[in-house]
Amino acid sequence: MPDVQALVNDFLNKLKKRKIEGSQATSRQTAELLRSVISQQRVPYNNQAGALIDAVKAVGEQLIAANPVELAVGNIVRRVLHIIREEDLSLTTAAMAGLNLSAVSDDEDDEERDDLPVLSAAVVAAAARSTLRPPSLQTLLEDMPDTAAIPHTSSSGGDSEGKSKSADKSSRSRKLKHDVIEAVNELIQDITTCHEQIAEQAVEHIHQNEVILTLGSSRTVLEFLCAAKEKKRSFRVFVAEGAPRYQGHLLAKELVARGLQTTLITDSAVFAMISRVNMVIVGAHAVMANGGVIAPVGLNMVALAAQKHAVPFVVLAGSHKLCPLYPHNPEVLLNELRSPSELLDFGEFSDCLDFRSVTGSPLLHVVNPTFDYVPPKLVSLFITDTGGHNPSYMYRLIADYYSADDLVVKRRTTSGN
Repeated sequence: MPDVQALVNDFLNKLKKRKIEGSQATSRQTAELLRSVISQQRVPYNNQAGALIDAVKAVGEQLIAANPVELAVGNIVRRVLHIIREEDLSLTTAAMAGLNLSAVSDDEDDEERDDLPVLSAAVVAAAARSTLRPPSLQTLLEDMPDTAAIPHTSSSGGDSEGKSKSADKSSRSRKLKHDVIEAVNELIQDITTCHEQIAEQAVEHIHQNEVILTLGSSRTVLEFLCAAKEKKRSFRVFVAEGAPRYQGHLLAKELVARGLQTTLITDSAVFAMISRVNMVIVGAHAVMANGGVIAPVGLNMVALAAQKHAVPFVVLAGSHKLCPLYPHNPEVLLNELRSPSELLDFGEFSDCLDFRSVTGSPLLHVVNPTFDYVPPKLVSLFITDTGGHNPSYMYRLIADYYSADDLVVKRRTTSGN
């Protein structure tokens, strides 16, 4: 099996050099890497969940720093951390329920049974949280006297008990790792099939003879529109070209190849054409906790045009794009600047770029941002792989995927003696 650190270094290199295209591919590879980290992590019996969390945070912190603008990386790291906490809580609850049942079965007096305390959900949750820091709950349970145990009279019996406890420790450790890895496998499967899950809902939103507007290129939007076409829905698609990378040209070509009526327009023509449109359907780079959208540059202009003409603005996004952070959080890098060569030819504009001023700066500056921010008030509906949701509900949906303790992915600092 390849060395984990070598896998981490290789993935870090890909992130830094922007060799991975698309949030879905980035999310899937991040989850697969973290699965390898968990599978090869040696877990002590005490504070097992804490050891896995520290290992994932140590790697996750490096991955997020390698490409801060790719928020899907941080999303998957936090999802995996949430999975570890949830699986640890499940095992702890089961252990405590078993202990309670054992105590009840050992008591033959019905009156004394009635006096036994019942573990509330709050107590179980509090005990589970305590397993993330020493001493662990398993250690506390081990230290409790076993009233039903038969006194051992020989050294061989003591050796047998010690072996049994050692085997039980190893079994519990393997159980947590196994459950976490299985849950991560399910996460990877969800990421892989998110386009199909979203596309299945297309027939509910696209109707006969409608006109749909989109901008740039998005595989999620492509599969969504084609799924409606396969359901015998006849409609036309306006595609804004998405300058300066002109990804809309690629989308228009794909739509025509699949038999959809397509009209390619310039970005500046959106306001002129929006009055003919029934619905705007776009993809997203990330969906923030407040329902705001980080999307390809130009989409804020489209959203404003849609609001002006009362046209529904629908955002398609897989659950791996749901980010628990807010746009104002310092951990969020909302944008990055791309090369000016996408806007102009350096040879033709070389005179304008000369350093002729007294301050030593060029006379012509070129700004080429990658993303736009669309506020939640401009969004009509989110369609994810779990269904359609209003912007006001996104914070609740996001809360189901993440733990509040993991919003800032940072390793715990240990003070030296």
